[in-house]
Amino acid sequence: MLEIEEKEKRLIKRLTNKTFNFDKRFKEGYYSANYFLKTRAIVQKYLQGNICTMQFFQRKDHVHVCGLDEVIALIRTFSNNPDEIKIEALNDGDLVDNGEPVLKITGRYEDWGFLESAIDGILSRRSAVCTHSFEVMEAVNGKKVLNMADRQDDPSNQKGDGYSSYVAGMRYFSTDAQGEWTGIKGGGTMPHALIELCQGDILKASDLYYKTYPHPVTALIDYHNNCVYDSVSLAKHLGRNLACVRADTSKALVDHYFDDKDTSSFDPHGVCKELVVAMRRELDKNGFSFVKICVSSSFNPTKIKDFEANKVPVDIYGVGSYLLNIDVGYTGDLVRLNGKKEAKEGREDIPSKRLQLVD
Repeated sequence: MLEIEEKEKRLIKRLTNKTFNFDKRFKEGYYSANYFLKTRAIVQKYLQGNICTMQFFQRKDHVHVCGLDEVIALIRTFSNNPDEIKIEALNDGDLVDNGEPVLKITGRYEDWGFLESAIDGILSRRSAVCTHSFEVMEAVNGKKVLNMADRQDDPSNQKGDGYSSYVAGMRYFSTDAQGEWTGIKGGGTMPHALIELCQGDILKASDLYYKTYPHPVTALIDYHNNCVYDSVSLAKHLGRNLACVRADTSKALVDHYFDDKDTSSFDPHGVCKELVVAMRRELDKNGFSFVKICVSSSFNPTKIKDFEANKVPVDIYGVGSYLLNIDVGYTGDLVRLNGKKEAKEGREDIPSKRLQLVD
């Protein structure tokens, strides 16, 4: 716990390129829209020395901005004459609304303007993931969340996505990459593949897992679509060596626990409330109250809030695809030229007392 607290203290300061380790090709414009590179060439030839202010904002309310440390490091690393560029910014995790500026850059356009599209992209993705992660963390009432978003997108996004979720309060990740920027190692449960390789024998799979990694096992329990029965069977087999069971039932299936039961009053598909209640009841009845329950498969804040409102006995929520709904889009606009207002119609320099001058 102390180790995490110390890391959080360090994160109060702006992160640098020692953390992000950018691709050096940013400098040559490899990640820049081509028209920004052409504009830079024109400015260098005919319009050098103009001091511009660019302002970045997005169009939604209740967004947690993220990626600011990253774009500040990007500017400091790849712009020309970085010491002559003034940067004003909010902090990663700050809550913003529609139209509120989160970043202003002032300096010679030819020094940094070519980075505009990269800045937009970083802020958009990081803020979307951070915002959805905040929504999940608010819904779970202090319970643990396992970030399982490693399997829903290109692996190259895992580092930034993991950091964005970390800013929102998540501390458990599936991969080492998700926790690289914050020093957290990946964890999680056994995959269905291990059970399949044991010809469907969950007990054998768990034995092999424990033999290889001798600490209490967190086991997937829906392989046979019989979560209640298999949870109790595995608990009897492993005893205190079983820490947690994870139900990951597809929404296309109904657990066999309901085969002989009336389900007319609720939807029994997937990981439903009634299934988790039955798992907890049967585990407790058989003396396994110490075994925790993790749920995953299509969980989002709406479903989590429903579970929490009904006091469903979940200990850990696994959340993946919801976090990667990239529905935040930032844009950058030049709003001042050589100290005077100058912007396209519909844009203006918006004053902000929240922006902080970056040292």
